[in-house]
Amino acid sequence: MKEEKENNAQHFLDLIQKSRKGKFKVYIGMSAGVGKTFRMLQEAHSLLKNGIDVKIGYIETHMRKETHELLSGLPVIPRRTIFYKGKQLEELDVQAIINLRPEVVIVDELAHTNIEGSKNEKRWQDVLEILEAGINVISAVNIQHIESLNEDVKRITGIDVQERIPDNVLRLADEVVNIDLTSEDLIARLKEGKIYTADKIQTALTNFFKSEQILQLRELALKEVASQVVRKVENEVPQLHALKHEKLLACISSNDKTAKIVIRKAARLASYYNGSWYVLYVETPKESSTKIALDKQRHLINNFKLAVQLGAEVIKLEHKNIADAIVIAVEEKQITTVCIGKPHLNLFKVILSTTIFRRLLNRLSLSNVDLVILS
Repeated sequence: MKEEKENNAQHFLDLIQKSRKGKFKVYIGMSAGVGKTFRMLQEAHSLLKNGIDVKIGYIETHMRKETHELLSGLPVIPRRTIFYKGKQLEELDVQAIINLRPEVVIVDELAHTNIEGSKNEKRWQDVLEILEAGINVISAVNIQHIESLNEDVKRITGIDVQERIPDNVLRLADEVVNIDLTSEDLIARLKEGKIYTADKIQTALTNFFKSEQILQLRELALKEVASQVVRKVENEVPQLHALKHEKLLACISSNDKTAKIVIRKAARLASYYNGSWYVLYVETPKESSTKIALDKQRHLINNFKLAVQLGAEVIKLEHKNIADAIVIAVEEKQITTVCIGKPHLNLFKVILSTTIFRRLLNRLSLSNVDLVILS
């Protein structure tokens, strides 16, 4: 009874805190040039006409004529000036925004990395600070900057995107709007000089702006927004009608490459099912802190950080048997789905032949837990 009262009080407190936070809207697109900044500025004009105190916190027009012209008539909060390595640079002035307290602030380039010496390392952290202050934010990001899609984007474009935002930042958004264009329209805009200057057009056409790449990135963007809509519906459906809450357990080893794939793909699954998720690392005697190689230890720490960034809770268990440790974590956290990396074929044969793995499969099936092998 006491626990129920505490839960009800916590729920009410959460509602109060949520109501105090600013609302968060994100425009998402498959690439540069689809019109995210243009649309944000159009919305700013519309809000201003309706008597809303809206201000520009940071906008990057890339000197695109039609976008730059839309800045006219909009109140702009001056940027913060920083001297870095002998150069005068500008950043979003978070404190000025909080002091001025506009109803809505426009903050472009959500994945941007702030200049060294800034209070926050990333712009998305600036945005969270502004939201905490009760100010509504409209922002924008390209699909290739979402952390869990990093491997997919690299496979499609051959580019390892360095500036990324954690998936849970996008999950905090009250509204996600996809700015969609066909590949033909996007390429036409590029050729007309509406995205890059004339000297950069040919390079863009032969690199990033290939029709087949754009189609695949477009599909990623559409899927992302669709999954956001599903989450919103599930969160707003009365609890009685809600589906079973999914809990995923991603099992990783000290293999850095496989671990990253498992973490990112498990994050996508958790995001899709609107579920909570955990990352499990089992420290066996041969990988104890005194025996494990330093580079492996460093990779593990980085992967734990990545998992936390993507919204997971990290579990580290010391056990001589990995399968038994997985069962312990499954039971303790009431897991619904276990995710493991695709093992090498010879290793997989060895695992399948062991009574321990068979016991794991039996235990999982008896408790109605799914096992997913991520390739």
